[in-house]
Amino acid sequence: MTTLKIGDKAPGFSVNNQAGNLVSLNDFKGKKLVLFFYPKASTPGCTAEACNLNDNYERFQSKGYEILGVSADSEKRQTNFKNKYEFSYDLLADIDLEVIKAYGVWGLKKFMGKEYEGIHRTTFVIDENGKIEQIIGKVKTKDHTSQLLLEE
Repeated sequence: MTTLKIGDKAPGFSVNNQAGNLVSLNDFKGKKLVLFFYPKASTPGCTAEACNLNDNYERFQSKGYEILGVSADSEKRQTNFKNKYEFSYDLLADIDLEVIKAYGVWGLKKFMGKEYEGIHRTTFVIDENGKIEQIIGKVKTKDHTSQLLLEE
């Protein structure tokens, strides 16, 4: 799947968020960023994951983290998803798969015996200097926060 490793420089990007505003990795310099890739807005697993992160948003903020969700959904779908669940963070509408492919999370998937191309649910934690600090490939959608914020 992803060829990125912990310690690698995170691939830069500039993609529109749900509101059509350009969001770049550079916007997060000096902050830690939880960059989570999910297959499709408003589906059960993606909703559970996004809501779990949002429910703990203040905990992330208190530890210096920003959160950004990425999928190949349109700005309109991302807006509907964000508004429906009142997410405190932005969702990127990566319809051209620019960020998704740069992070190596696009590939062959299997579902009910069928093979298709899609997004592998993966989360990257990027440190203040733009380096990858953590990669989670086996995301627990209902309890993703505990995988990211290990209690001291």
